[in-house]
Amino acid sequence: MRCSMIDAQGLSKQFGTVQAVIDLELQVPEGSVYALLGPNGAGKSTT
Repeated sequence: MRCSMIDAQGLSKQFGTVQAVIDLELQVPEGSVYALLGPNGAGKSTT
């Protein structure tokens, strides 16, 4: 079994009254490459 380099559970993000992320669960295994894609101003850096 591969070790997780990133392991997130139960993360949420809200901008004012807008719930952008609700109860996120994410595992990124060692050696994997993931990308977060979206338009300019979508909050990729702050999420």
